[in-house]
Amino acid sequence: VQLQASGGGLVQAGGSLRLSCAPSRRTSSNNGMGWFRQAPGKEREFVAGINWSGSSTNSPDSMKGRFTISRDNAKNTVYLQMNNLKPEDTAVYYCAVGRSTYASSRPADYTYWGQGTQVTVSS
Repeated sequence: VQLQASGGGLVQAGGSLRLSCAPSRRTSSNNGMGWFRQAPGKEREFVAGINWSGSSTNSPDSMKGRFTISRDNAKNTVYLQMNNLKPEDTAVYYCAVGRSTYASSRPADYTYWGQGTQVTVSS
């Protein structure tokens, strides 16, 4: 399974971006999905997760209110809406397919990972 993440780019602080992620084949409709990010020299960080149906989401307190994860199972796509972006949000953003139905914050609970999309926020 390959995951294609898109929507990254260069944006000014305070701006918005919407990331999309679609697996190469329909394997994720019964799986939780997640977004992680990794900045240079830092560990991979959990951004947001969503359960198989989209009825439950999970994200760190520091990102709640700015980042929103959603999914469209009919399109086999998960989204990450990012608002009020800050320079510290600069990172490569990865989407991943979970091993189970829930929205986990642990990288070990994800089995397939995309190649990532670069998000750069200028001050």
